[in-house]
Amino acid sequence: MVEHKITFIGAGSTIFMKNILGDVLQYPALQNSKIALMDIDQTRLNESELVAQKLVETLSADAKIETYSQQRAALDGADFVVICFQIGGYDPCTIIDFEVPKKYGLRQTIADTLGVGGIMRGLRTVPHLWSLCEDMRAVCPNAIMLQYVNPMAINSWAIGARYPDIRQVGLCHSVQGTAEELARDLAIDVSEMRYRAGGINHMAFYLELEGRDTAGNWRDLYPLLQGGYAQKRIPVATGANPRCPNFVRYEVMKHFGLFVTESSEHFAEYVPWFIKSHRPDLIDRFKVPLDEYPKRCEEQLADWKDQVVQFRSSKEIEIHQSHEYAAQIMNAVVTGSPAVIYGNIPNQGYIPQLPEGCAVEVPCLVDASGIQPTCIEDIPPQLIALMRTNINVQELTVQALLTENRDFIYHAAMLDPHTAAELDLDQIRSLVDELLIEHSNWLPKWLEDTRAA
Repeated sequence: MVEHKITFIGAGSTIFMKNILGDVLQYPALQNSKIALMDIDQTRLNESELVAQKLVETLSADAKIETYSQQRAALDGADFVVICFQIGGYDPCTIIDFEVPKKYGLRQTIADTLGVGGIMRGLRTVPHLWSLCEDMRAVCPNAIMLQYVNPMAINSWAIGARYPDIRQVGLCHSVQGTAEELARDLAIDVSEMRYRAGGINHMAFYLELEGRDTAGNWRDLYPLLQGGYAQKRIPVATGANPRCPNFVRYEVMKHFGLFVTESSEHFAEYVPWFIKSHRPDLIDRFKVPLDEYPKRCEEQLADWKDQVVQFRSSKEIEIHQSHEYAAQIMNAVVTGSPAVIYGNIPNQGYIPQLPEGCAVEVPCLVDASGIQPTCIEDIPPQLIALMRTNINVQELTVQALLTENRDFIYHAAMLDPHTAAELDLDQIRSLVDELLIEHSNWLPKWLEDTRAA
């Protein structure tokens, strides 16, 4: 059996690594893989190595676990490269992305995809992804990059713009995860649903959403969703985050016609309608969880202290199949057995209504030939218009990085829907300047002079 090499960059994200590797090692064709774990945090890397070894033992796999502190060495000869790092971490960078805007009256929920938080994260992240692409060109030019890092759309667009030869796909779990949430709201089994979605990351929409009736025939589920929301029977406050029932997404469906694939806590800050400092009633009505991401980070850090003790003391690790796509992709490429996933890739006519080169999220067929995106040509115009408000911010952030022109950073923030709804132009410029100063240790060299232009 051929041995394949799978490299994790940012392997210190132990729980994420555990979920992906647990999926990988359940495929017979991947059980003898060489697993390269790389992270700059030696303590977290050691913890991940411990967990990975126990996964191998639990599943009686033949995989070999190796650890690296140097990126290029970890990449050498890789077939698949899983990216899961966060530049600057929760403390201090995520904290900065929340606390500095608060001084200006700008509140956020997640701040990792769009808005000033997403812009800053993109500026911190893309240069490291480009460095990784350089190393891949040198030591594993045919490897497939499975990129799980936010801001997904900015990252995927920037990689495609500078390194079009790198085989990349950005992966998210919002499409399949939301399907499970909708199944709960409708009290049906997700296996009895089928759907087709398309758009951009965190703003794709279910263009078709069907379920089986008692006779086994497929029927449109949208009337049930719309009726259930109108009658206040749904959404149901269960699922991944009971703190945030999906009122935001159902309200958008009510006015725009279709259901969006990303969570309400995310989506609330991609649009100008739900988070307004002068309208606290909207926060209450739509249950918008301000500062949600810092809360999650603090909870995860607290939980990890208990989890790492359990991992060290237990001989085996409980393994559940996750709903991430990475292992499905690897197995499909290695075996030729086809799989269908939703991937984020640079637009080459896959959604002709959107700009060439921008990152789009579409269904992709995966087999021995690699990842083959399909075309989506029927997105309603009002949803294309909504996506373009986010694409504007993504494009200007990517242009700032490509041209090393800080003016584009200001323009990206000024055109962000949520930021523009709350702050005037002078406030936005001042906020960007302050964020650039606070993040100066993690930004590219051309932004070392953080004085306002």
